[in-house]
Amino acid sequence: MNNRFNPVAWTLLAIFYGSLVSAPVRAQQQSKPDTLRLSMADAEKRFIDSNLQLLAAHYNVDAQKALVQQAKLWDNPVLSTDQVVAANGKLLPYNKRLEDGSTMGQYSIQLQQLIYTARKRGKQIDMAVTNGKVSELQLQDLLRNLRYQLHNDYYTIAQQFAYKAIYKSQLEQLNKLSEGMKAQLALGNIAQKDYLRIQALVITLTQDMTDLEKQLADTQSDIRTLLQVKDGSFVKPAESETIFQRIAATLPENVEALIATAQQHNPYYQLQETQTLFQQQNLAYQKALRVPDITVQSNFDKNSSVAPNYWGVGISVPLPLFNRNQGNIKSAESNIKQQQALTMDAATDLQNNVRTAYHKLSLVLQQNSATQQEFYTTYQQMQQNMVKSYSSKQVSLPEFIDFFTDFTAVQQRLVQQQMNLALAKEELNYAVGTDVVP
Repeated sequence: MNNRFNPVAWTLLAIFYGSLVSAPVRAQQQSKPDTLRLSMADAEKRFIDSNLQLLAAHYNVDAQKALVQQAKLWDNPVLSTDQVVAANGKLLPYNKRLEDGSTMGQYSIQLQQLIYTARKRGKQIDMAVTNGKVSELQLQDLLRNLRYQLHNDYYTIAQQFAYKAIYKSQLEQLNKLSEGMKAQLALGNIAQKDYLRIQALVITLTQDMTDLEKQLADTQSDIRTLLQVKDGSFVKPAESETIFQRIAATLPENVEALIATAQQHNPYYQLQETQTLFQQQNLAYQKALRVPDITVQSNFDKNSSVAPNYWGVGISVPLPLFNRNQGNIKSAESNIKQQQALTMDAATDLQNNVRTAYHKLSLVLQQNSATQQEFYTTYQQMQQNMVKSYSSKQVSLPEFIDFFTDFTAVQQRLVQQQMNLALAKEELNYAVGTDVVP
């Protein structure tokens, strides 16, 4: 048996095993999604440029504008003709002289034009213009709702990243402590129950981290749809670590002034008012339909009237004896009352939403006081000291676990408090319909 060393064979074998080991690593690297870091301004720009719901609403606005142009057009005139094809055994018997000197053949030509009365055409134009305004307000309201959702998702992702950083920091410290306790347990210096309690904390935090990752995945799905991110990139707020620290707000002085501003800028409320205007215009149009329209006509007839070459004009008007559009008028009157009720409800809803959002922002600002900020800062400084104190056995394990659990909850409450400020600002701006709190 030949046992000589073959360098080529060993080299190939090493390459083969190396490829087996590195293949999963490469696969993991390739499957890791890219991170798309966006500021709020960048996210809004991409949202406005890419969102398909907004694009569809823009097309609807264009369609309604085209209908305004259509309403301005006159009805086309109607041209009709009638002529003899065969008579007295002859095909197309035209220009044949008879004994009295006249020519054979008969034909007639008629031109008709419909003329609207009672300013119906103008009323149709008014309704088309109002419909165009309705489509624009629907677009603005859609933009307002989607923008509010975008901002909420953006801040929610930032909050979830902040929670993730808290869990990660806590797990790092617990893992270091756990490793040290494991060594001490092997030496018999600590009880196993103390080591297991620290392990239980590690497992709890790990489970919390997993639940957080699931929530983050759901939020990522929502914001990817809003931003039309189709390559699976991971959307992350730029400077997510400090985004909540930079949020500030000043409470507007007068809530009544905010309500007046909302009545001018809230697209949903304006939409209801515009719908009322449309129903009023529709009633005026339905009443105008009681007045008959006029059809005028001019005609020429050869060889079938009292004269060989007959020229005439005519007019036709339907007599409103039975149908005077009574049902449509009554329906339009009911539609006005219905829309007026909806507009009044929208006005009440607007006032309540603005007042509620204003009150929420006021409460958050009161809670976000300098005293509480000082408390959170001091509490964070104590955390490092507590770990050192436990390591040097200056505090007991129950005291350490209680503080550790409380510290995690306090950190989360701080992030939630900052999140509440961001959401309160967004809710007030959403209710008013414009950014009254920058």
